[in-house]
Amino acid sequence: MENRIFDITRFPDRRHTNSVKWDTLAGKYGRDDLIPLWVADMDFPSPPCIREALEKAVDLGVFGYFSPPRSYQDAFLRWEQGHHHVSVDREWLRFTPGVVTGIYWSISSLTMPGDAVAILTPCYYPFMDAVKDTGRRLVCSDLIHTEAGYTVDLVDLEEKVRLEHVKMFLLCSPHNPVGHVWKEAELYGILSICEKYDVLVVSDEIHQDLVFPNNTHLSCLGQEQHPNRLIVLTSASKTFNIAGLQNSFAIIPDSDLRRRFDAYVKTLRIKKGVSLGYIAAEAGYTGGAVWLEEVLEYLQGNYDLLRDLLTEALPNIHIDPLEGTYMVWVDLSAYVAQEALEELVRDEAKLAVDFGFWFWPEELVPKHEAHIRINIATPRDNVCKAAGSLIAAIQKRQQK
Repeated sequence: MENRIFDITRFPDRRHTNSVKWDTLAGKYGRDDLIPLWVADMDFPSPPCIREALEKAVDLGVFGYFSPPRSYQDAFLRWEQGHHHVSVDREWLRFTPGVVTGIYWSISSLTMPGDAVAILTPCYYPFMDAVKDTGRRLVCSDLIHTEAGYTVDLVDLEEKVRLEHVKMFLLCSPHNPVGHVWKEAELYGILSICEKYDVLVVSDEIHQDLVFPNNTHLSCLGQEQHPNRLIVLTSASKTFNIAGLQNSFAIIPDSDLRRRFDAYVKTLRIKKGVSLGYIAAEAGYTGGAVWLEEVLEYLQGNYDLLRDLLTEALPNIHIDPLEGTYMVWVDLSAYVAQEALEELVRDEAKLAVDFGFWFWPEELVPKHEAHIRINIATPRDNVCKAAGSLIAAIQKRQQK
């Protein structure tokens, strides 16, 4: 897109704004002089349509009890149909304050303490937290890594599901942290196994809109298998960078699952969210499509730049294809051992990233695991600085 409609290159200074990404580095990493490339939010301002809608609401000056309008759901239903070719019935929709909260609520309402819940590792670590925090038993099936990227090991997954008597499977789609967008055959295999063993699928599709050319997000809602034993969790939060407004959807096609989910949520006395979250989500789904296209173009440029800089200077580095999300999965094992990874990246390169061993249970981390997950939803200058700093730190070690 040669001529942008929106100026998405004016990045606000997020320091000293109570930003988790920028202002909690000392607590998270023990120092605050790092380039923050970790937690999954974007440094882009949200689209003008959202800011305008929020300004209008704030200008009213009254923040009393709020009744979510029908138009909020209408905007989401149109988005799902128009962008993902998925027809969602209004009665299937349930509010959650966030997708991770939706995972906790799904586990708590639809399984029993001690039940086995399966994930594919490496996996977004709140999945593991949710299983352990609710007193369920975590079952892990490792993805297969190839030169082309990652895929599911269907043989291993079925064996784990069968032997461990798995009751629920948590799918990350697109998959975080490896940035893989599931293909139709992969989804067919996963859902067929879950159908065969009567396993409930909870699919986190929060990154559904952050998918790059030659890849297509396929919602579990659009697959023929498993139409009922399924919950899909999604949100406008990643798409339009509004995570702080805590507004997400649980899509539950089956009436019995909805009844059980509702009964659990009723005990929490959480009926709905904050008014500004509904207003922002509706505005984004209604008017944010072109802005998203331009953001995706910028992200693609950031990925290409990071990949080219790192692979040219460090030929043995491995960077997996970025098919979805804005998190790049980088393998540094050719240059650093796992036990030295944090020292190299944090203290020498001065980067705040997510370390690969965070994405497995501690006892299951592969012996030679040395990935980092880099958030590229940041100014291009940060990408250049980060790449240069990492290259310099590795080359300095090589010279010793």
